[in-house]
Amino acid sequence: MDQQRKLIFYKNYFREFFNPLSKKVQEKIDYVLFLITVADRIPKKFFEHITGADGLFEIRIEFESNIYRVFCCFDEGKLVVLFNGFQKKSQKTPQKEIDKAVKIKQEYFDEKTKKSRP
Repeated sequence: MDQQRKLIFYKNYFREFFNPLSKKVQEKIDYVLFLITVADRIPKKFFEHITGADGLFEIRIEFESNIYRVFCCFDEGKLVVLFNGFQKKSQKTPQKEIDKAVKIKQEYFDEKTKKSRP
């Protein structure tokens, strides 16, 4: 399988979510992240745009009866930037988690813009 996308982890946001999880949950998340890098079209089951959150997406992971979400965005077309994640405990994605991801996304692009200026 050829790589379709590259993943980057912005700061430690993703690792802070990922590291405390059980080994089995980490393996499932790794599998879904691998699919995102190699799939021509990412199945909606694993990846969806968040309405009203300009360019923000969520990676969807289910393991046993638990649901996990990782926020991300695209940069430069084929680059997926991973932000924060959380374990979902309600039907609807909590607004505070979306707000946090939007803030991190803005921080990422602000930092990138500063680095590209001479």
